Amino acid sequence: MRHGKKVNHLGRTDAHRKAMLSNMASSLILNKRITTTLAKAKALRTYVEPLMTKAKTDTTHNRRTVFSYLQNKDSVTELFREIAVKIATRNGGYTRIIKTGNRMGDNAEMCFIELVDYNTVYTAGKAEVVKAKATRRRGAGSKAKKAEGATEAPATEAPAAESAE
Repeated sequence: MRHGKKVNHLGRTDAHRKAMLSNMASSLILNKRITTTLAKAKALRTYVEPLMTKAKTDTTHNRRTVFSYLQNKDSVTELFREIAVKIATRNGGYTRIIKTGNRMGDNAEMCFIELVDYNTVYTAGKAEVVKAKATRRRGAGSKAKKAEGATEAPATEAPAAESAE
């Protein structure tokens, strides 16, 4: 049974797994793209994306929290100075996993994990469009429709009155 199994342990002890994910996250932040197995990439995504969200607000507390995960001053500096500026308007999904096939020795699924905003292949043709966030409130839409209906109703009645005369 899989009751309460939310973390992929990756065949490692807790300390080894945390150290490995910390090193992989630092490498991803510094190099913008790394090659690894699919299972490790999926575990790394859940590890690094909350850190990137914290990096959006540059406070001493957030820097110390991120440093406790990464244990690397250079990667923390890079994350808060350069990466946080690029991902400021993005609401999530800072990383992309691209499968590359299977490894020759043990047939493990391999992939790239990369930062979305740093891939020039995908973002070259797209212009930077920053649109206002649309609110999704129910009442505002119905009021606007009622207001439009009230202005259109007299306009439709007037031609009918003219044709009767």
